[in-house]
Amino acid sequence: MDQGKARTKREVVRQVFTGQRPAYVPWHCQFTQEPWAMLVDHFGGEDAAEAAVDNHILELGSAIGFFEQIGNDRFRDVFGVTWDRSVDKDIGIVEGCVLPEPTLKDYTFPDPLDHRFFADIPAKIAKYPDRFRVFYLGFSLFERAWTLRGMENLMLDFIDNPGFVHELLGAIADYNLAQVREALKHDIDAVYFGDDWGQQRGLIMGKPAWETFIKPQLQRMVGLVRGAGKFQMIHSCGDVDELFDDLIALGLNCFNPFQPEVMDTAALLAKYRGRLAFHGGLSTQRVLPYGTEQHVREESRRLLALGREGSYIFAPSHAVESDVPLASILAFIEEAHAHRTRFMQEQP
Repeated sequence: MDQGKARTKREVVRQVFTGQRPAYVPWHCQFTQEPWAMLVDHFGGEDAAEAAVDNHILELGSAIGFFEQIGNDRFRDVFGVTWDRSVDKDIGIVEGCVLPEPTLKDYTFPDPLDHRFFADIPAKIAKYPDRFRVFYLGFSLFERAWTLRGMENLMLDFIDNPGFVHELLGAIADYNLAQVREALKHDIDAVYFGDDWGQQRGLIMGKPAWETFIKPQLQRMVGLVRGAGKFQMIHSCGDVDELFDDLIALGLNCFNPFQPEVMDTAALLAKYRGRLAFHGGLSTQRVLPYGTEQHVREESRRLLALGREGSYIFAPSHAVESDVPLASILAFIEEAHAHRTRFMQEQP
């Protein structure tokens, strides 16, 4: 498929993932509750807001598994972790510790085939048939482990209880693999593994621990998806570009969120173009909340120009938060649409 023959959003994203020069730079923008409500109000409804954003990726599944509200601002995920959403309305803060001791002896993993993860997939695909279809699996290893065990406990376990860490991460990966196998029964294009390994400077656990504990399980998960002929996406916030060569060797196709505060987006895109695609790049720490509308437009144009040769999906570097003005949100959406219009008009 050359750039002149791509007509659906699905095809354009495939061009990006296969290292081709796309018909134009596709985009996929995510929003937390409050800015999304603002867009819905601005455009006059959910469907109108969806049409106005016009994302290229269709999100399938339930990335974290929040299905049960257990009180005011308290939610319990399928792993039994309680989250306090009194401040953070979208995910929340972990409350308590499901695994107070380094053992799985008295813990039962949830059912990875819970119908709630898969029930709406056919309807979503039918509603948005031209979008690139991605099954999302969030908190896929390290994050799931620390939410169960507690961050401090898990970091000590890396040193004091390495056998338990291998057991815990292996069990989490087994759960993920079962869920991915079920998702692959649907006509999807990719699987997205969400995890956070990075800080503003370097890896939380350090590269030796990442290679020892995280990489083997990641290899199992990515290998299953790759073996099925599907694309793989991985999310990790923070300064983790030291892992890109390892991730490429595992078979990764796309990395998110491409955080500009800790990464040189222009240099990394040039270095890895054709080998690894990037999704994100528009600063949610600085530009979107604090920049002027003109600044947002200029940065959006810069990123769209960088991505014109391929290996890039335009997006904010994280789900847009409530501190971003409506004018700035509308600005980057408009710039993405204008970019597509310009290049599609040039095609035969």
